[in-house]
Amino acid sequence: MSIIAKIIIGFVAFIHIYIVWLEMFAWTTKAPKVFKTIPKDLFEPTKVLAANQGLYNGFLVAGLIWSLIICDLAWSKNVALFFLGCVAVAGIYGAITASKRILYVQTFPAVLGILAVLFL
Repeated sequence: MSIIAKIIIGFVAFIHIYIVWLEMFAWTTKAPKVFKTIPKDLFEPTKVLAANQGLYNGFLVAGLIWSLIICDLAWSKNVALFFLGCVAVAGIYGAITASKRILYVQTFPAVLGILAVLFL
């Protein structure tokens, strides 16, 4: 896998590490400043739901990092494509249901990663 593809995958993983932190550990403190469309009074009652969502994002991070450390090139590419595809699909769903901004923050980098894995 090319160094450019690996850098993009690392960037996508980094974005999701931040999302994990926000959803699991900073939902009631920092997340209200990031998720401005959610009324402030909903952060406390949705804390457990957000943490659960953060855990799923953590699994995406684990898969992306795993793809970077696999020595077999075919496996590395396939694992990267699977997890980048998961991120892209989640981003599209989030853009449709929550905020169009997710398309740029989550989907675009994942699609860029998929293209890099496939063509570089």
